[in-house]
Amino acid sequence: MKSVEEQLALIKRGAEELLVEAELIEKLKRGQPLRIKAGFDPTAPDLHLGHTVLINKLRQFQDLGHQVIFLIGDFTGMIGDPSGKSATRPPLTREQVLDNAETYKTQVFKILDPAKTEVAFNSTWMDQMGPADFIRLTSQYTVARMLERDDFDKRYSTNQPIAIHEFLYPLVQGYDSVALRADIELGGTDQKFNLLMGRELQRAYGQEAQCILTMPLLEGLDGVKKMSKSLGNYVGIQEAPGVMYGKLVSIPDSLMWRYFELLSFRSMDEINALRADVEAGANPRDVKIKLAEEIVARFHGEEAAANAHRAAGNRMKDGELPDDLPEIELTAAEAMPIAAVLNKAGLVKNSAVARDLLGSGGVRIDGEVVDRTFIYELGATHVCQAGKKAFARITLKSE
Repeated sequence: MKSVEEQLALIKRGAEELLVEAELIEKLKRGQPLRIKAGFDPTAPDLHLGHTVLINKLRQFQDLGHQVIFLIGDFTGMIGDPSGKSATRPPLTREQVLDNAETYKTQVFKILDPAKTEVAFNSTWMDQMGPADFIRLTSQYTVARMLERDDFDKRYSTNQPIAIHEFLYPLVQGYDSVALRADIELGGTDQKFNLLMGRELQRAYGQEAQCILTMPLLEGLDGVKKMSKSLGNYVGIQEAPGVMYGKLVSIPDSLMWRYFELLSFRSMDEINALRADVEAGANPRDVKIKLAEEIVARFHGEEAAANAHRAAGNRMKDGELPDDLPEIELTAAEAMPIAAVLNKAGLVKNSAVARDLLGSGGVRIDGEVVDRTFIYELGATHVCQAGKKAFARITLKSE
């Protein structure tokens, strides 16, 4: 096992906040594998690279010799995480949760070592909790403290409804740490309240409090908003190799170092060497290709990574995007049909030409052929190809 200093450096890489560092150092000094917990509510059947920021960190803990617990929140998934929500979210059915959970397990083992991963479901202990036990759990926290949480406070102050079951979510997530006797819990920055709840409940149940490590929310391909499928600024880990490659090669230069730190398994020494090369005049696109190939290899294998630039459907005939790919920003009051976007961006002479190309399969978005039903969402960024030679990376912003 690496020294405490070496472990701490890797643990803190890319992290937003570590609470409490002195406590973690004491845990590491014991020289025993720690129990590292991260929970995922299976609210959607597919993951994107934004989700993998936490999973990558779990893999780093595995590489350091610690025990990773990949917790699938099949019980909490039926409550619905209120974090960051401005309205009550409808809960999923058990069938939906379990179906999504199965796809999660398949996807995460592209990153985690199955032999070193404990997969847990929080229904295991929550389904066995009787009414008296649950009342004891709810007695550990007050309504006033719950309303200190930012999203609850905003909704309460603006007379937006808060359902009682939403108060239960952070309590159940916190109790998961009790049930698993977690030493460290990972989560996004939007999960800080819930992670701290775990510390408090562990103390209430006579356990040593876990440390918490928050990871940043990964910016999407536009470099501004959080990666999200609904915004169209995402890279899905099950997308075709060519599509994945094309999206990553087309990210803004300013974003690539952020992606290297949070998504790459290269050492920081290697990444700093690549940064020095770019500062000395190397083409940033060549460095982005290294990142794209690494990510494609992780999810599709080395052979797919080697051929990804040829597989990318939005390449010119020699298999490459132009080095001077235009960056175009458009504004609109609402989402737009793809024909209107291509016309407004100047990739076609007029909307009629755009419609003809769409009808003949001549328009590709991030490497995939689209038809006239494709809608460009506000905030979305895509690499667009109209015909054989018209390319641009287009961002549609709100007016």
